[in-house]
Amino acid sequence: MNTPQAAADVLDSVRERYARGAAAQVPELCCPVAYDARYLAVLPPEILERDYGCGDPSRFVRRGDVVLDLGSGAGKICYIASQIAGPEGRVIGVDATPEMLALARAHRDAIAARIGWSNVEFRRGRIQDLALDLERVESFLARRPVRTLDDLAALRSEEARLAREEPMIASGSVDLVLSNCVLNLVAGADKRALFAEIHRVLKRGGRCAISDIVCDEDVPDELQRDPELWTGCISGALREDRFLDAFADAGLYGVEIAAYQREPWAVVRGIEFRSLTVVAWKGKEGPCKEHNEAVIYNGPWKRVVDDDGHVLERGVRTAVCRKTFELYGREPYGAQITQVAPLVPIAPEDAREFDCRRNAVRSAAETKFGVQRADVAPGASGCEPGGSCC
Repeated sequence: MNTPQAAADVLDSVRERYARGAAAQVPELCCPVAYDARYLAVLPPEILERDYGCGDPSRFVRRGDVVLDLGSGAGKICYIASQIAGPEGRVIGVDATPEMLALARAHRDAIAARIGWSNVEFRRGRIQDLALDLERVESFLARRPVRTLDDLAALRSEEARLAREEPMIASGSVDLVLSNCVLNLVAGADKRALFAEIHRVLKRGGRCAISDIVCDEDVPDELQRDPELWTGCISGALREDRFLDAFADAGLYGVEIAAYQREPWAVVRGIEFRSLTVVAWKGKEGPCKEHNEAVIYNGPWKRVVDDDGHVLERGVRTAVCRKTFELYGREPYGAQITQVAPLVPIAPEDAREFDCRRNAVRSAAETKFGVQRADVAPGASGCEPGGSCC
């Protein structure tokens, strides 16, 4: 399935089936999902009935977020996210099916009137190429149809210009990327580009929450060649562990299973297909500088290894660079880590390179929690007068 023609066949099949799904409900395209009823009350039945998801990534939206929904379909997740993000937030839905976009857009004004603000927009594009706005491409084609090889070259040049100068989704512009049962519809050859695009559009410190169908065994080639199974969220499913690896391979960190459907949604030839929701973060890029800082892993495991190969032993002051030190102080690590500042701070201009490939224990002489103390008798500090520390 890793050929351009195979990818095109998959795309055509997905468009055709989801175009039908915009006109009438197709029950086999979705798993039962329980959404927060508060956010469904403003949505028309037409949108509620055309929901083809397998999870609820909208629960990871925060007030004020810029949210991007990949494969937004009829717009259900976008309109839920709109209510959670509030008027100061912004929600962008991207879908490749014109019929789904028309359905989502048709109710935008009415829903905005019900909730009291308008912060949702829908764009046509492929989720593995979030820089190219397909409606702008269509507009160019309307002015200059492709009839010759020169016309084709002009189209390719305009596509490159649009992606470079007028990207549909700009780099580093999104707080939260959502997707609900869509990534498995992308052909295998394009999946790496898809995860790279998620990383590209996220802000530093941003996150993604992806609900998708995964499998417990590899899907054999003969099933991958079945277009009906592709559009039914079967053939394109990644194996559970490889799905998580794809986030890390794209440069995301803190990859975590947030929801796991125990009962399989479908079983085909003994292979179990189920819904999985994964959360991951962006922001571990940057130089490694020595500031004599350390972290203590609080437990409960005896030892853990992060995505960059740092080994953290429970209770041990582990030497880390400034970048990693700051990273561990944020989500999703903060609750598991105690940060230890150096006894003598190092100014940024004096910091030397830190070799993050090594795992070293930081000397207690360097890390007295940033304070040099004289000898103190037990109980003489840290207790209320007349009280007890025990």
